[in-house]
Amino acid sequence: MSAIELRHINKYYGEGENRVRVLRDINLSIGEGDFVAIIGQSGSGKSTLMNIIGCLDSPSDGVYLVDGVPAASLDANGLARLRGQKFGFIFQRYNLLNSLNAVDNVALPAVYAGMAPDERRGRAGRLLSDLGLAEKLAKRPNELSGGQQQRVSIARALMNGGEIILADEPTGALDSASGEHVMDILMQLNARGHTVIVVTHDRHIAGFAHRVIEIRDGQVIADTRARPAAAPERGAARRRPRGRLLFQKDQFMESLAMSVQAIFAHKLRSILTMLGIIIGIASVVSVVALGRGSQQKILADISSMGTNTIDIMRGTGFGDRRAGRIRTLTVEDSDALAGQSYIASSTPTTTASGTITWRNLDLTGRLNGVGEQYFDVKGLELASGRNLTGRDVQSGAAVVIIDENTRAKLFPGGEDPIGQVLLFNRQPLEIIGLAKKQNASFGPADTLNLWSPYTTVMNRISGERFISSITVKVRDDVSPQVAEQNLTRLLTVRHGGTTDFFTVNSDSIRQTVESATGTMTLLISCIAFISLLVGGIGVMNIMLVSVTERTREIGVRMAIGARQANVLQQFLIEAVLICIIGGALGVFVSALVGLVFNSLVENFPMSFSVGSVLLALLCSTLIGVIFGYMPARSASRLNPVEALARE
Repeated sequence: MSAIELRHINKYYGEGENRVRVLRDINLSIGEGDFVAIIGQSGSGKSTLMNIIGCLDSPSDGVYLVDGVPAASLDANGLARLRGQKFGFIFQRYNLLNSLNAVDNVALPAVYAGMAPDERRGRAGRLLSDLGLAEKLAKRPNELSGGQQQRVSIARALMNGGEIILADEPTGALDSASGEHVMDILMQLNARGHTVIVVTHDRHIAGFAHRVIEIRDGQVIADTRARPAAAPERGAARRRPRGRLLFQKDQFMESLAMSVQAIFAHKLRSILTMLGIIIGIASVVSVVALGRGSQQKILADISSMGTNTIDIMRGTGFGDRRAGRIRTLTVEDSDALAGQSYIASSTPTTTASGTITWRNLDLTGRLNGVGEQYFDVKGLELASGRNLTGRDVQSGAAVVIIDENTRAKLFPGGEDPIGQVLLFNRQPLEIIGLAKKQNASFGPADTLNLWSPYTTVMNRISGERFISSITVKVRDDVSPQVAEQNLTRLLTVRHGGTTDFFTVNSDSIRQTVESATGTMTLLISCIAFISLLVGGIGVMNIMLVSVTERTREIGVRMAIGARQANVLQQFLIEAVLICIIGGALGVFVSALVGLVFNSLVENFPMSFSVGSVLLALLCSTLIGVIFGYMPARSASRLNPVEALARE
């Protein structure tokens, strides 16, 4: 039975006037178990004929049958499957992958055939041992002699069965003794039933074959048989195919392992490729962290003014010159607001500027008249002493709470101020509490602030019957915007339909700040994202160079059964891995920058979030997919013959 059959095969290269006919009307039939030598001088067309037989190339016209099936009827994946299952290639230059050891080189065809990892490594080890390389299993090609490398190549050809062994000048790069040994091995394989086809220009090597076919100028000029073909072995059970999902999983894991090997095999190139991604990701994460830190700082400053609060002030807005002459805000307004269901608490505020006297020291400060709930509403805390009480407010008690600035000015020696009596505009006030230091982002940092009951300030200090502002705290389950609308409506009615006041909603400020800082962060992130794009383009360029450098490797993989999808997957995974590792290193660099920044700058921290880190890694992955696809696709579409011929 014919294993392969060629009918009227012609092969042309070039176009127009440069068109060259390499093979001329070739008709051959090679049976199972035959040992055939194809001889001819350089340029005779014997290598082209070998490539067509091995399904690495296709004829320009004519019919080529493998086991009765026309090769032209198979697509690229079908041809790859045929090469992997039917043929075993032995190359003149061995074509072993330098990044793999002997066992992995031999096992490579079985990876694309879907053989289980343990099974293929065991089979590869046995094949190498049968060929006298039991002590060389872990050696890489550059650690083996020429003869040993050729025996590894023979073992690889037998990995998936190698029903038809195609040997292209198998002894061309070997000395005489090694060449004789290789031919002995091929004769033994033929005796076991393998069909062996050897391409050579050496008639001595051709003498080992049963049948010699001579080619000159693309034509068969002689076809002689010296011995009958060996009887092919039958009875070798075909391996049952593995489940599709398991097969796909193994293919992915092998592609991942090969990609990692390729990255570590070219460490410097990989690091340089990652550099753009590292800079881009570090920039994006750092900018987002700076934006988030600044936002948190500003929001903390706003919270220090009071959480979920609304301030009601005289006039039409900040800067209104008539505000000082408006006398309509009263304590009764505050009491009316306190009775509303959407208000948690309300406290009137009046202020008076004057002179603070302590012993022989006079200072200028501001006395704030407030209610007992003021500190809770504004989120202020005491460092020592007690807070104002309802009794203090009702009785107009001559008590005062001072801030840290006032304590530092009046008691620089560290004396306890609690229980001491100071004068404000010549009125004695007993110090009952010391407020913790306030965030000074809003307002002057050196202002001396004191707090007394508003009744005390109005009756003892200013003598006025109106207040300067009202601060209300909105219930947690009520929208601040809704509460603001309702209290505005209520006060407008109480003031005879006149809106002689304005409101400052801390929630509105917070939303404005969040929106502004978010916009700035987005803008700067977009600028930083440009560096990511530059890094992605760098990945694409380096991967294209990598494809060019590894063209011969790609050709070898295709010759031993790799499908286009396998090559595409491997190079795509390699690009994605480079970007993911680069992204992780970029996050690490950003974390180091944040650590240094936060140690040097106390009141403006960089704030990292898990979301921004995950988004950065997702971006780096997408860049790997997007910019790695074109080089990977280019690699998968290479012509096997042209790839193998590339130096």
